[in-house]
Amino acid sequence: MNQPTPTNPPRFTPHGLLPTAEQSAIQLAQNKVVLVDANAGAAKTTTLALRIGEALARKLAPEQILALTFTPEAREVLRRRLLEVGVPAALAQWVVVLSFDDFSAWMMDLADGDDVRQCGDPRALKGYALQAIDRTGERYAGSVDGLELHTHSVALAQFLDVQQHLKATMALDSDVEFMDREEAAELLGVTLTDYLTTIEYETMRLDGGAGAVFRGPFDATYDLACNLHGGARLAEQFPDYRLVLCDELHDLNEAAFRILAALIERPQCFFVGAGDKDQVIHAKLGASDAFLNRRFGERFPKLVRYPLTQTWRHGPHLAYAMAEFKQKRIESALPLRTEIVHAHYDDAAGCAQRVVAAVRQWKADGHHYDGCAILIRDRHQSMAIENALIEADIDYRTPPMAGYLQRDEILFLRGLLAIALRDFAAVKSEQVRVAVVEALVAFSEMRFAARSMDNFKQQIQKSPDLLGELFLIEDERRDGIEPGYRDVASAGTKRAVIAALGWLSGVDPATPAAAVLSELCERVQLAATARRIFVRAYDADVINKSIASLLQAAAASGQSLGEFWNAINAREAFIRRKRDRKSVLIECAANAKGKEFEHVILAFLEDGEFPHPAQPRREEENLFYVAATRARARLTLLSPTDAARRSGFIAQMRLPKSSAAADAALTRNQQTPTAAPPSRHYLNASFQEKDQVKALGAKFDIARRAWYVESDTDLAPFLTWLKK
Repeated sequence: MNQPTPTNPPRFTPHGLLPTAEQSAIQLAQNKVVLVDANAGAAKTTTLALRIGEALARKLAPEQILALTFTPEAREVLRRRLLEVGVPAALAQWVVVLSFDDFSAWMMDLADGDDVRQCGDPRALKGYALQAIDRTGERYAGSVDGLELHTHSVALAQFLDVQQHLKATMALDSDVEFMDREEAAELLGVTLTDYLTTIEYETMRLDGGAGAVFRGPFDATYDLACNLHGGARLAEQFPDYRLVLCDELHDLNEAAFRILAALIERPQCFFVGAGDKDQVIHAKLGASDAFLNRRFGERFPKLVRYPLTQTWRHGPHLAYAMAEFKQKRIESALPLRTEIVHAHYDDAAGCAQRVVAAVRQWKADGHHYDGCAILIRDRHQSMAIENALIEADIDYRTPPMAGYLQRDEILFLRGLLAIALRDFAAVKSEQVRVAVVEALVAFSEMRFAARSMDNFKQQIQKSPDLLGELFLIEDERRDGIEPGYRDVASAGTKRAVIAALGWLSGVDPATPAAAVLSELCERVQLAATARRIFVRAYDADVINKSIASLLQAAAASGQSLGEFWNAINAREAFIRRKRDRKSVLIECAANAKGKEFEHVILAFLEDGEFPHPAQPRREEENLFYVAATRARARLTLLSPTDAARRSGFIAQMRLPKSSAAADAALTRNQQTPTAAPPSRHYLNASFQEKDQVKALGAKFDIARRAWYVESDTDLAPFLTWLKK
């Protein structure tokens, strides 16, 4: 391991933190290219802040320091860390801390001098995507077989995902000049429709090559990467950065790598980047461990690697379990026993009840609900959990993942029930009503011009009873497009839905809901429709599992169709009621990266669910590693009673072995004075309470990620938060 030499003492002394030997080595590193191989919770961002503090202490101008992140949230965290480690605010404000997209947009504006419209929210791109679809139809009508042009929300979301992947991987910049359209689409791994629509979209966005007219998420990064790769001399106009840093390098993709390389290759530039190859989970956005493992080394053969093994998020029990899981060194010096609880269930309902029990136990132990996160592999798994929490009267939230009642496949069935029961007014939310219309169009495979669809949505807002008239509107066919297999299938789907509605309207509301819903799904050909709508088989599988969960819930309820309809709307009212801020979080594991929680509950750890058999094993291991390492105080693992059905990930943690070693480490940590200074009283303050305790005089310990007060402070104002 690279260690600082006595002749190179640090000039920057941080506040509230005694750097470890590993952190000091990185703080003092003088190599041109430094890669930090970090573990989860190992204070990557704090360590980069130390490196910036050291550079400023050595009189480097703050304007000559550039720190890059992949998200606006990570950007703000790094800015806070600079202040927390003690970088004076007057200096910190001049350090350039930007996301890749913000930096790229700035550089492109320097080159173009144009006022390009920035569309940060993907919804702002809807109109452009629709125009691209129209142009594709007009250009290739009658000359290309198999065009599948759809304008509903599901199709638009899939298209925007595809073109973003093509840009992140720089596949769209591939040389396909001498290939025909079909060969080019096959090379890029997309459908012919998506390829042609992407070409039209980019032609429109770049004004035929004149320059960008608008940019959505990641477009600026792609544009800058293309500029650099295309032989343009824009890199020569980069500001004179002497130190460039990058956080969360495991999210690096080809476009961002090209930009980093151009910055690093400037003669006076030094680079420090931190990442964890075991947290690469965003392959859809071009992320790959090849950058950390190989690409940097190939481009910069003299680079030096530094380890950051010690986690400051959780205690030795979870650290050592993850070390066994990933077969790498992970240490924790915290005097904290991070509990690992393993409980079992027999079925989905049983798993949900185990979740409720774990949440109640957390509350009974004196903790707040907002410190508890339920992490799941896929969104269909939340249905039983949400229902169980509602029945237990436990508030929960689901950002950014919608609750199960707002998912497209469930909204589609809700729309059919609303039409048949003539009770769409029971759906009180105008936002949900609009979403129901979108879902009916998507899963009935109908085609409408955007203007017609918008007009109909406005009418629905005023008169919900008009919903059934959606199926009376004529499809707006484009002249010259010959009907192909997809058109025949779509027309068949619409006929099946209309016929199913006729059948459903005659069903007695007293009929058991499970039987009606099962028959309805068969009549509307929902499984086959999902396979046609969703390009990836994996996505269609998630949809069908979601429907299966709904049918199981209906059967378990024993309710009639009318009762089930009323129960659904009552549950939505529960979900949408004004929340106590201390509510439990339900989140997909992939969306939890970069976050941490006091208590993490991992549900449905069973074979066929997590790991998912259709996904690469390595990516599934990384996803589990990310999910488990979000926990600080407690990790609850829920798996089947039948050991043969349990996720193999649990065995990989080797809990009996890792627990024994962790006991010894915990004893060592508790006996080490520097682990928990006796002059401090630590507080059990949540993130939402940070401003309150800070105003009362509390200070923040960066290493332990906890607020504290000195022993000579009046403790009376802090009694609410004093830890046991």
